[in-house]
Amino acid sequence: MGTSRLSGFYKLNADERLSQAAENANLTPDDLAAWKTGGLELDAAEHMIENVVGVHSLPLGIGLNFLVNGRDVLVPMAIEEPSVVAGASFMAKLARSSGGFQATSSSPEMIGQMQVLDLPNLQEASLKLYEHKAELLASADSIDPVLKKFGGGARDLEVHIFEDSAIGGFIVIHLIYDVRDAMGANAVNTACERLAPQVEAITGGRVHLRILSNLADRRITRARCTIPIQDLAFDQYTGESVRDGIIAAYVFAAVDPYRAATQNKGIMNGVDAVVIATGNDWRAIEAGAHAYASRSGRYTSLSTWGKNANGDLVGTLEMPMAVGIIGGATRVHPAARAALKLMGVKTASELAEIIVSVGLAQNLAALRALATEGIQRGHMTLHARQVAVAAGARGDMIEKISARMIAEKTIRIDRAESLLKELMK
Repeated sequence: MGTSRLSGFYKLNADERLSQAAENANLTPDDLAAWKTGGLELDAAEHMIENVVGVHSLPLGIGLNFLVNGRDVLVPMAIEEPSVVAGASFMAKLARSSGGFQATSSSPEMIGQMQVLDLPNLQEASLKLYEHKAELLASADSIDPVLKKFGGGARDLEVHIFEDSAIGGFIVIHLIYDVRDAMGANAVNTACERLAPQVEAITGGRVHLRILSNLADRRITRARCTIPIQDLAFDQYTGESVRDGIIAAYVFAAVDPYRAATQNKGIMNGVDAVVIATGNDWRAIEAGAHAYASRSGRYTSLSTWGKNANGDLVGTLEMPMAVGIIGGATRVHPAARAALKLMGVKTASELAEIIVSVGLAQNLAALRALATEGIQRGHMTLHARQVAVAAGARGDMIEKISARMIAEKTIRIDRAESLLKELMK
């Protein structure tokens, strides 16, 4: 990998950007050719979901300047929202001078749940399961010998008792399963299905639901960054005022769930964009993130912001990150394979650490804008261009029309059409 600090990248056209990204990631343009066409042929799509009639594309950009655990990485981001790629890239640039992003991951352990009903004595059933824990784990380990060969497999078994519910008492078994470099849904669901008859024989109950949990709170990824206070200053804003404004905005989200929901959405702008680009399950990531944000009993911010002894801004982000680099769409989708190759990731944990770093960078971009000039400036610039394109503008007409609309503070399709007619006379 070369550097992710590609000056002037935004000034290039799409083909030139693709070639430069390929060069800096030691790839050939052919490796990334899938991105030119949307990445998925209709024949391949037919085998991924039901009732296929076509494919649906999103713009794919590249996050620049990212230094994660000392390694430069170009980050593919699939998203339709303006300013996300630019904002994350700029914050990654600010973080570079202090070492970029430092990230860690826990073991890739997922939770499979088995709901056991029709039990006359919940406590007795629970104790029986713990007495047979070793054999249940051994049975789970035997299900996927390939996963076991690579160091994965069953790690633990927990029993949770629910005595009062609308359907009476029942127990839920948590099978803790190390899925290595997979997202893990198929492996965990298979293990739960296979163990169900054995559980029923031990407890005398009936195993009802058998499925993994998307609250992957045993598979946590954390990232942090430090932004020197002098690098926060811009225009009329001092570094201290920007830092303190960001911290105040974070505290707002920490105490108010209405603000926290929007703050976490901003984090997920960065997270989801990489998750989608790599063919991973963004819905599962979203569900796990918001559930994790509520783990205290009150919904709050996933990130934290404060200052260190030097007065520099320090940010952290901690969240579940159940992503894989093998299996699913990551195996069959050409664009997803190209995305993984561009980043040069070798493990699912490494991918998770990049994703959470992007989420933290995007959170910082949003908070910095909110705490200073407002969120709309960057959004409106790109929105004006989109409106100009929708009106039929092409080439340099797009910039001329969008600039006029921004100056007039009137970004509407009818105004863009009027300006286009005026410029074409």
